[in-house]
Amino acid sequence: MILSKYTSISKKLLFVSFFVISAMFKMNAQEFNLGVNLGLPMGDVKDYSSLNIGVDVNYLWNVSEEFDAGLTAGYTTFLGKDGADALGYLPIAAAARFNVSEDFTIGVDLGYAIGVNPSGLDSGFYYVPKVQYGVSESLDIVLAYKGISVNSSNVSSLNLGVEFGL
Repeated sequence: MILSKYTSISKKLLFVSFFVISAMFKMNAQEFNLGVNLGLPMGDVKDYSSLNIGVDVNYLWNVSEEFDAGLTAGYTTFLGKDGADALGYLPIAAAARFNVSEDFTIGVDLGYAIGVNPSGLDSGFYYVPKVQYGVSESLDIVLAYKGISVNSSNVSSLNLGVEFGL
């Protein structure tokens, strides 16, 4: 009886896995990007941080001609000022991009930022609305607001960066 219960769960898991993998292969195209950015700290962190530096990678699937969706991960640090510690986060998020025109894209990354530096740093909800301008086929200029909601605090920055298509 117990064995049949686990066999049933295994069959369902196998079916769902097959469906997800098939759907990924049926999507028209994939895109792998690397981004780097600098930002001015805002919100609750602006009194303790002088600069935000970030790097991220994303993998996007072409859902339709105008819409891409995928995953993103990276590292962002808020450099401390006046002897304050730098705050380092590892964000992991879902990514969505809507191509407004051939040159302009609006998007958002939503997920979770894991506090990694200093030890014991709280983690929180991660959100990044952005606007991208395509300079070339493989280079975008990105303007974004990066926010991390940690407990009742807002760790955020206004960022300017570039994204390279790989």
